[in-house]
Amino acid sequence: MEETSTMPDAAVPGPAPAVPPTPPVPLAALLAREDLGLRQIAGPQDSATVIHWAHTSEMADPYPYLLGGELLLTAGVHVPEAAGSGTYFDDYVSRIVEAGGAALGFGVAPVHDTVPRALVVACDDYGLPLVEVPPRTTFSGVARAVWQLMAQARHTELRRVTEAQQSLAAAAARPDPVPSVLRQLAQRVGGRATLYAPDGGEVASAGRMPGASGGGGGLRSVSGAGAGAGSGAGASAGSGSGAGSGVDVSGALAGLVAVVRPTTGNESGAGTGGVSAGTGASTGKGPGGGSPTPSSASDTAGGVHLAAYALGTGQGFVLGVAAPRRDPGDHTIASVGAVLLSLLTGEHQSSTGAARSSALVRLLLGAAPEEVAPLLGGGERWVVVHARPDGPAPDAVTASALGAALGSALVDVDGEVVRVLVPAGHRELTVQPGWTCGVSAPVGPHEWGAGDTQAGRALSRARATRTRLVRHGEHQGLADLVPPTEAAAHARTVLAPITANPALTETLRTWLSLHGSWDRTAVALSVHRNTVRQRIARCATLLSTDLDDPDVRMELWFALRHA
Repeated sequence: MEETSTMPDAAVPGPAPAVPPTPPVPLAALLAREDLGLRQIAGPQDSATVIHWAHTSEMADPYPYLLGGELLLTAGVHVPEAAGSGTYFDDYVSRIVEAGGAALGFGVAPVHDTVPRALVVACDDYGLPLVEVPPRTTFSGVARAVWQLMAQARHTELRRVTEAQQSLAAAAARPDPVPSVLRQLAQRVGGRATLYAPDGGEVASAGRMPGASGGGGGLRSVSGAGAGAGSGAGASAGSGSGAGSGVDVSGALAGLVAVVRPTTGNESGAGTGGVSAGTGASTGKGPGGGSPTPSSASDTAGGVHLAAYALGTGQGFVLGVAAPRRDPGDHTIASVGAVLLSLLTGEHQSSTGAARSSALVRLLLGAAPEEVAPLLGGGERWVVVHARPDGPAPDAVTASALGAALGSALVDVDGEVVRVLVPAGHRELTVQPGWTCGVSAPVGPHEWGAGDTQAGRALSRARATRTRLVRHGEHQGLADLVPPTEAAAHARTVLAPITANPALTETLRTWLSLHGSWDRTAVALSVHRNTVRQRIARCATLLSTDLDDPDVRMELWFALRHA
């Protein structure tokens, strides 16, 4: 007999897929639908029983066609006449349970007037909920009701997540943002939220550990709510083991936190206490090229659902969440909290951030770049990166993410371009997906301005040549044999006729760098190709020279490099 299903490809045997994106439906909610008239007549009446979809089958062995979590619907067409006196129903129900079926719905009429007694006994024996479907209710009607309940649950969950996002954002704007976010997150998941310092100690926590005896309902700040503060020792009040469970829930959560904390070398995963990262957790290289470290992980201890989220890139702060249950939207809500805490515990609030603010003040008050450079955490040499995204103009969050990927928090958004000041040798600068980048040569603090110019030109060349990353030349050539002061004086003399018009100078520089290509120069300058032709012709007139002569081009390029 042909299989039918309310899910695509449900009749195709194979490995069980991931749980569908829609929330499951409690069996009790389906039984409560008066229009269906369903009645549970066997099996455990557990409010925790849920179904992920409905599937109709008249096969004597439905096991190969089940994915798990189904409400299996049958009219008993496959049941032989002598089934009640043998082991048929025991075998049938055991196969459903083995396949992970959530419940069995038996349709009364047209084949059977009542649900076979032997089937009721078998469902009780194997703990499979058995639902009687009355003659007036079609299987398609049951399947439609399942999807309707799923849609309602999905809408409710989306509204819950949206409200949680709004409340977390409002908490982050309060005068005490870190404690406020933790309190709001703990309230939303009905458990406990804890911020862990890089050394594993608690910074602050809020809420009650599920199953814990005693207090702990309020917030406790161990070492201040700000980031970068030293960690406290021990757990907050009320964060002990689940009552009577014999399981150290707090220790299990701390172990899970150790799994996602960035580590290096063979330290990765040390001290995990045997807790493993949940499957599907995203990973990234730990600092210094260590073993891959998951950015999030989940586990269960003593019936308590645990989750840990690494904050930022290499900061070492981790958010730990313990909840009595794991609803579909809890991961999204906790992830939003982790993002907000990552921003709040960023380097701008740490001692490094204070040093950076001090450097800015000193520059504004007239200090030399060489004096403030040590406060920025870099060495004697730096590189400047100019980057443009493939998509919309960058915002502060996008720019910060790029800076984190490049290894620097010194980021500036200038229109469509993001500028990043990176300590030379901090890490190898590589192509960033979704960005076109120009990189300067390593420069000292007194040459930051020159490095900025180099990076801008490199970015223009990268965009014109459709190359993801272009570096300013670092190798010495013939031009380096001329003393810089003499080269600059020569450049001023040669370019004097066009110096008053920056558009002409920049057009000539770009045109020469692109070997006289009109189209690529137009792309690099974001102008029409006819505009490029007019400007180059004007340059040739003012300079009184033949720009088709390669020697002339070489001389002009030399002058432009030292202008």
